[in-house]
Amino acid sequence: MSLHQRDLTQDYAIRIEPLQGVVRAWLGDRLVAETTNAQVMYETRLPPAVYFPREDILADLSEPTELKTFCPFKGTARYRDLTSDGGAITNAVWSYDNPLPESMEIAGYVGFAQGTAARLDLGENQLKPPTEGSISAPLVDWLLRTAPFIESPEAFTTALADQLLANGISVSRISVMIWSLHPSIAGRHFIWNKGQDELTTMLPSYEIFDHPAFVNSPLYHVSQGRGGVRQKIGVDYEDNSFPIIEDLRKEGGTDYVAMPLFFSDGTVNVLTMTCDHPDGFTTGNLGLVFECSFMISRIFEVFALRDTARGVLETYVGKRTGARVLGGEIRRGDGDEIDAAIMFCDLRDSSRLVEELGQADYIEMLNAFFDSVTDCVHAHGGEVLKFIGDAVLAVFPNEGDASKARLEALTSAREIVARLAELRSEGYKADCSIGISYGCVTYGNIGSRERLDFTVIGHAANVAARLGDFGKKAGYRIIASSDFTTPECPGTPLGAVELHNVREAVSCFGISD
Repeated sequence: MSLHQRDLTQDYAIRIEPLQGVVRAWLGDRLVAETTNAQVMYETRLPPAVYFPREDILADLSEPTELKTFCPFKGTARYRDLTSDGGAITNAVWSYDNPLPESMEIAGYVGFAQGTAARLDLGENQLKPPTEGSISAPLVDWLLRTAPFIESPEAFTTALADQLLANGISVSRISVMIWSLHPSIAGRHFIWNKGQDELTTMLPSYEIFDHPAFVNSPLYHVSQGRGGVRQKIGVDYEDNSFPIIEDLRKEGGTDYVAMPLFFSDGTVNVLTMTCDHPDGFTTGNLGLVFECSFMISRIFEVFALRDTARGVLETYVGKRTGARVLGGEIRRGDGDEIDAAIMFCDLRDSSRLVEELGQADYIEMLNAFFDSVTDCVHAHGGEVLKFIGDAVLAVFPNEGDASKARLEALTSAREIVARLAELRSEGYKADCSIGISYGCVTYGNIGSRERLDFTVIGHAANVAARLGDFGKKAGYRIIASSDFTTPECPGTPLGAVELHNVREAVSCFGISD
């Protein structure tokens, strides 16, 4: 038996009842409303709200202001200013001009907003104490006991849909938009459709905010803090009309709701549900989800925080290093000694370029330089550990094959030189000096007690940086220590050279572009 067929005493509920006799509203000593047709709305978790027919308001009301709020059971509330002896009171009354079916009795009525100093004279009426106070259901138990142990947001979204169906809520489609803290991904959009085996996951870029399809969607409306959306599909609600509604109607949808999922930092994410029951959602259906929305938000927030931590670490320290930090290597001194090829790639003539190009154009060119270097390093199994001013420090770990690590570093360096040549043909004045060395380095945390850096420390890292400097004098874009020459990529012997802050001379080769 579905919730459409049974009346649970603990359902979220709305009751609208007429009040008897004359009911008045006062602002100070001024009578602003008087009626014999007042109504009171009792709603779960809210204080009773008294409504007056608009024609019985004795003060002047303005046209609707810009303020709107949303209720999935009453619709979109529009607010009006009220003029009294002391001047206009902003957003003093609200009304539901196109109320949803659960609240049709208050069409043409207004209520006084809290804080307007309206004093109600209820005459012979007494407001009843609330009879609805808490909601208990299998969905609540599942959210408290089982859902927190689900491993991914995709699995949680699918399981949530299954639970809603099991609780008698006829959902045919669920979508969840969770915003991200990521340099290139605006958020994660999960879409579940009944009857489809797999969940759809989309990772929109920040261009989504300028795309007409998004700007004209309930997702945009809700995420901008404009309240939720409720649309009986097939019924034209001027305040809640969106292009997606027609698409859902063609798919058999009968009712639609988009509600905010608030994170603890104030971020407004979005949950949407489409119903395929002939009668649409019931008040109990939506009330149950609405009451559970805060718990649903918290579970998604846990997933989002994990993604944010992973994304921030990968962005600032690299994927491999980020995984080590998330794995618990966060104490000063944590790390390993590894054999690796180390690359230090420096932008040439940066001081001169800043003066020639100006700050904005220089930053644009520098970002193009970093993009080129990073792409080449990652394409060959390396990892960019950090940007040091206008230079890049990258590591190619020996994962059981020293020759392969050297070859990947060397191939990456030559591709960087080629990529920068393409940039110069496009007008970017980007050139480089690259030093490559191989050896044992410490790969881990160093720093102060409160500020750590995950990096590589050791002779090979120092040599790579100094070889890059030496290349500027020697006339080579790539200088490698002597153990990097291969038949496929021969180098020009440069002998043993003295490098700054390196105790012993280093035998090296100039590598042809």
